[in-house]
Amino acid sequence: MSVPPELLKSGDYARKQIYCSSGLVRWSHGSRFELARALVSARAGGRLLDYGCGDGTFVAMVHAAFAEATGLDVDPRQIGECQARLGHLPGVRFDLTPSAAAPFPSPQPSVPFDVVTCMEVLEHCLEDERRRVIDELARLVSPSGMVVVSVPIEIGPTLAGKHLVRLIAGLRGIGDYRHRERYSMLEVMRSIAGLRIARVPIEGDGPDGPYLYYGHKGFDYRDVARELSGRFTIARRLYSPMRALGPVLNSQAWFVCTPR
Repeated sequence: MSVPPELLKSGDYARKQIYCSSGLVRWSHGSRFELARALVSARAGGRLLDYGCGDGTFVAMVHAAFAEATGLDVDPRQIGECQARLGHLPGVRFDLTPSAAAPFPSPQPSVPFDVVTCMEVLEHCLEDERRRVIDELARLVSPSGMVVVSVPIEIGPTLAGKHLVRLIAGLRGIGDYRHRERYSMLEVMRSIAGLRIARVPIEGDGPDGPYLYYGHKGFDYRDVARELSGRFTIARRLYSPMRALGPVLNSQAWFVCTPR
């Protein structure tokens, strides 16, 4: 069962990313979703879990290729919206991640899954939480399964291009770019040179009260690579949207992992 574009467009993240008014943003995020679809196709017919599913766009895009497609997210309101918009799709379900305290009226999904994706999530986690989530991914995947992780590249020469694109998008009032994180000139220079800058937690107001999370500023994808390699075998490392260029001028880093 294919999903009408109008249904995908009704998702908050899809509207701001793959249907963005900026062609550059559309291309970058569209390439990300297409690469993810290609990677998980190796486990077509099995059971898929998208950890940190957001508005459920990826689950909706690939559900027809899988016997079951489950989306987990920490926000009960987000899960409720996914259920209302996409819960009618065959084999699709949504639930809360195990770290959420608020109950959701459905049983926890059975494990293990043939493929587990976690895309554009780990960069927002504080360090202890990030390691906990990686452990959770290892628990949820089958011994013969596959874990696909993507995170943004926010260090090195690519940061200069991203900083400019976000600045222009913010001035144009596109999406949430007007609320982008600010860098000092020194921070920009250090980041482009591949040097670390301080990460400053942001306080959010969630269903269980205040919580801390990170934005993109200061994130180093190499930390995630090291932590993943401690739990998995990283079978492939890829970069998008221009795969041949490696991490130097790309937006996202990808890690295709298998359990040890």
